[in-house]
Parts: sequence; structure tokens; C-alpha cells
Amino acid sequence: MATVTRSSVVGVLAGVVRWAGLLFALVLVVHVLLTVGHANPDNGITEFFSAAADPLALAFKSLFTPANAELRVLVNYGLAALFWLIVSSVLSRLIRRLA
Repeated sequence: MATVTRSSVVGVLAGVVRWAGLLFALVLVVHVLLTVGHANPDNGITEFFSAAADPLALAFKSLFTPANAELRVLVNYGLAALFWLIVSSVLSRLIRRLA
């Protein structure tokens, strides 16, 4: 009984980690699309995704500094999205191995 409970708790935890990484990556990708697509920066949706993406970009936010602002967002926030996808996938697999 304890093994089944532990296994299900570990499975749920691994799923939460994976979904969190996907959500973080999605927020970053939407921010990139809105920026590259020239969305109105004063729009509430654009402001929301910009504010949510900034802390998720971590140190990637200023990793590359090309002169073109759109390219800067595309590269830096795109790398941050890939980072979250990879890290959440690896952590999820490590958590599942605990079961």
C-alpha cells in the first residue's frame, strides 16, 4: 500500500514539474510572438506577458545584445523557453526514478 501511494505521489509531483516547465516556456514564447509581431506594448495582454516573462527569462534576458530589439527578445527569451523545457523534462525524469 505504501509503495502504491509513494508511486502515485511521485508521479503527480513529476507531472506538476513537467507542466510548470511547459507553462513557463509557453509564457516566454507568447511574449516573443507578441514582441516580434509588433503587438501594442500598452495593451493589457501584452503587458501581462511581458511582466510574466521577465522573471522567467532568468539570466538569459541579457545574454545576447544585438542592436535589433526584436532579435534580442527572440534569441534571449527563446533560449530561456528551451531552458525551461529541458530542465523540467530532466527533473521530471529524475523524480519519476524515485518511484
